[in-house]
Amino acid sequence: MKHIILTACYLAITALPVLSQDNAQKEKKIPANFSWLNQESEKRLNKLGVPSEHLSHQSYESDLLKTNVGYYIYLPKGYTEDTQKRYPVVYYLHGGRPGREGKSLVISKFVHEAIEKDVIEPTIYVFANGGPVSWYDFSGVDKGLAESTFTQELIPHIDAQYRTIAKREGRGIEGFSQGGRGTTRFWLKHPELFISAAPGGSGYGPEMHIRDNEGLEKNGTRISPSTNNAWDLLDEYAKDTSGAKIEPLFWVGSKGFNYETNLLFMETMKTLGLTHQKVIAKDIDHNASKIYELHGETIMKYHQARFQR
Repeated sequence: MKHIILTACYLAITALPVLSQDNAQKEKKIPANFSWLNQESEKRLNKLGVPSEHLSHQSYESDLLKTNVGYYIYLPKGYTEDTQKRYPVVYYLHGGRPGREGKSLVISKFVHEAIEKDVIEPTIYVFANGGPVSWYDFSGVDKGLAESTFTQELIPHIDAQYRTIAKREGRGIEGFSQGGRGTTRFWLKHPELFISAAPGGSGYGPEMHIRDNEGLEKNGTRISPSTNNAWDLLDEYAKDTSGAKIEPLFWVGSKGFNYETNLLFMETMKTLGLTHQKVIAKDIDHNASKIYELHGETIMKYHQARFQR
């Protein structure tokens, strides 16, 4: 009942409109500025201060997409020297649309500093490309199977090519904004793949709009099926008592535009009997880098505490 009341209050405040079917069909081609394979400029990479022996651009050949898909990978100190040791992996999902694997590389700077200072154990980080409609399988555009290539191709590729702890107990997922939405949906749909999940600044308002408007986002993009949203998936996840469960860590700035809906999502988890952790960055807006400057170690240590090495 508490879940129903909270949701009704939120909808009364936002009064989001239902969009027309015509508007919902406007995305048909890959956006002109999108590519599955992108390399950042040397100038931008140098600004990160992460040595090239640790951070590099790689790719895999996708059978689903019939194209090469790029990603950036961070390999920690000791990786090249100790050829027997295996490492846990955190997959980081960028925000915004369309996708580009280099969007969130600023996070690699914080990871590198924490590992070099022995704040966290050496860990592999993978920065993936979210596709034309970031982190959704989307039939409305060519080569739009972002979720499928991530879960079915990228993860097995990383486990095959690098010395990972290639099981749930050695794998975490994290992302910010649109990447927080993806992190939430992937953890709820594929809890067998991950031991930890840290959605940051997630757009739970747009996810609610999808739920309540037959799959439509405010911009007219139609997500199919409409149940592929964080709220419906959370309900199903809570009902399933047979599968693996994750205690997620939510991180969000108190001045972020979606702060209230993050609180609502956390409250809904509590009403469903699900536990979570949270990091609230006081007086910080919708900015992953600013939050990481204050609380990055806490977020990184959250994953570390769950890995079984």
